[in-house]
Amino acid sequence: MKIKINGIEKEIPQNTTIKDLLSSLGVLDKTMAVAVNMKIVKKDDWDKFILNEGDKVEALNFVGGG
Repeated sequence: MKIKINGIEKEIPQNTTIKDLLSSLGVLDKTMAVAVNMKIVKKDDWDKFILNEGDKVEALNFVGGG
């Protein structure tokens, strides 16, 4: 099925969770916040939240700098 993550279309298997997606992208440990269709999903729920066809996922990480 197709979703968009940070504006990029991606093909993922059915029953993929947010945690599965972030792990497959290698950014699980770097991601601080996730929104699906403009709604924030709590980090405690990432392993239970199953993505659906057409979902728009925004994964945010905080970058330090000066």
